Amino acid sequence: MIKLKIFVLIVMTCLGISSCSTALDDYQEVEKPFDIKEYFDGNVIAYGIVQDYSNKVSRRFCVELEGTWQGDQGVLAEKFYFNDGEITYRNWQLSKKSDGSYEGQAEDVVGTAIGKHQGFAFQFQYQLSLVVEEDTYQVSMDDWMYQLDEHRVMNKTSMSKLGVKVAEVTLFFDKQTQVQECPTADAI
Repeated sequence: MIKLKIFVLIVMTCLGISSCSTALDDYQEVEKPFDIKEYFDGNVIAYGIVQDYSNKVSRRFCVELEGTWQGDQGVLAEKFYFNDGEITYRNWQLSKKSDGSYEGQAEDVVGTAIGKHQGFAFQFQYQLSLVVEEDTYQVSMDDWMYQLDEHRVMNKTSMSKLGVKVAEVTLFFDKQTQVQECPTADAI
């Protein structure tokens, strides 16, 4: 009987925690909503960290982004410089849909990424093929961007495998900075 009560308590706690997750509808409309097509047009630089499941920072990085658009079709070219010297690339092919949502594909994205915005927030969800050492894992990415002002965007991404968070990525984008190139690995 005690084991049953403990089990019920654990289930209720998990349900309570999962029901408290953030939804895009939690963000109110603003006068000028965040639109990635407008923000990621031209050059942007960002700095970020990767934290493991225990919140320990495992990597630091800088990323150079260049967005080009023709109508509602865009390319977002990303070049990542990690503090350990690794350099990686991702090229997003983005499409803005008539309802204001976005779809995206990239070399290491499985299927199609789906993006929606509300107010100053943008949520992008997709499956990523992540190479770690010599193994490849498919992880779920829940990417949240928050526009702070016309020049700056904060990004928090939860990375999970089988519903369990394995890492978190935090980025700070800045369109206003005079520096348009990432520093060398030893300076990150």
